[in-house]
Amino acid sequence: MNAPIVNPVALTRQLNEWRAAHGDDAAYRSLAEALKRLVLDGRLPLDAKLPGERRLAEALGLSRITISAALDRLRADGFVVSRVGSGSFTALPPGPAGRRDPLHHREASGLIDMATAVMPAGAHLHAAYAQALASLPLHLPGHGYGPVGVQSLRDAVAGDYERMGLQTTADQIVVTAGAQNALALLLRSLARPGDAVLIDHPTFHHAIDAIVRAGLRPAPVALPAEGWDIDALTAAIERARPRLIYLIGTHHNPTGRVMTAEQEAAIAAAARRAGSTLILDETLRELGFDAPPPPPRDLGDHVIRLGSASKSWWGGLRIGWLRAAPTVVEAVVRSRASMDLGVPIIEQLAAATLLSGDRAPLAERRGQLAAREAHLRTRLAAVSPDWEAHRPAGGLSLWVGLPRPASEALAEAAGRLGVRIAPGTRFGVGGAFQRFVRLPFTLPEADLEQAVDRLAEAWATLDRKRPRAARRDEGVVL
Repeated sequence: MNAPIVNPVALTRQLNEWRAAHGDDAAYRSLAEALKRLVLDGRLPLDAKLPGERRLAEALGLSRITISAALDRLRADGFVVSRVGSGSFTALPPGPAGRRDPLHHREASGLIDMATAVMPAGAHLHAAYAQALASLPLHLPGHGYGPVGVQSLRDAVAGDYERMGLQTTADQIVVTAGAQNALALLLRSLARPGDAVLIDHPTFHHAIDAIVRAGLRPAPVALPAEGWDIDALTAAIERARPRLIYLIGTHHNPTGRVMTAEQEAAIAAAARRAGSTLILDETLRELGFDAPPPPPRDLGDHVIRLGSASKSWWGGLRIGWLRAAPTVVEAVVRSRASMDLGVPIIEQLAAATLLSGDRAPLAERRGQLAAREAHLRTRLAAVSPDWEAHRPAGGLSLWVGLPRPASEALAEAAGRLGVRIAPGTRFGVGGAFQRFVRLPFTLPEADLEQAVDRLAEAWATLDRKRPRAARRDEGVVL
């Protein structure tokens, strides 16, 4: 994939809150800090070629001396690297290696888990398993393996799409062990090691892990402050022509935003022109707070949709699915045996019962999540007013901006106080999003309050450890 090129006009828009209010000496420092923030927040992609000094100076209305001094500062801090004959590129300073997953750690006594965004099971789930157990004898004469899933669940999933207005048959559905398993199967079936997978940035951390472990290259396209930058996405698709595109357009994880039908259609059209397969992750579709998200539409055989019962009903119900064209279904079935031999029958029968039954429990869950989200956001505003938290359209978590890039240090300090959180770097590539943390609102209100109080205490310990010079020298940034 060719390195993306930063458009100077778009960069000026991203810097619209930055003002060179002082002379050149102060301007270069504050400009460097503003550009550093864009890189840390993921709004400037990594390894992107910056415009030349002359073009930057013209676009920002500054002298070349100021631009040169700002770039020199960024090079010294490791946020820009220069290559002879090629130009200057965005970068991140070397940091800790590896991607630590807070989900796979042993529970400590009294720990408040704010790293896992999932609700506990409701009372109705036991009844679904009991009904599944009653219908299990019908399946016992068979071998129990199933590359596409049991018919009743595939019928129920297809029926859901039909009710939303997307014509679907059971033959277009493959049942998987959660949507994560569906993505892994698609990566294995449709791509080859070394292929690029275009993603929005930030995105679901386990999706990044799956892409990397499949030997593929995540190609991030930064999310703007709101919505999606469709121009940047379509330009990246046309330039890179990636094998696969993976996007979360419905209650995006971690930001909670929702893509419009027109935006989906524009991306699907660009994917078609580039010969790319578009994977739309809709595992959080059922968890909107107000108006439902745009219904799914038929955007072509190159578009695959992922769904899941795990996020909506219970994390322990490891049932997901993919909706795809027959050619994709055949490719998945051919390669699946090397990864798994299907999903447990009892789990599928329980999911079929839930999907074809009363949806009132989901409405109750949405109301409960909306109330907890408001409670968490209100508590954050009261205890940590300089943390940025905006109400999402739905989902399970807040994407919270910190006053400075220290999410990994905060996660470590919070862990010592009995709160586990996922730093923003888990949701990005190359160490981006140090200024963010994801905070789920899936716990009871009392636990959320206690977690926020401990997080504020952890942040205070970080502030006390900072050198006074670092506090004094912070520039005006976005």
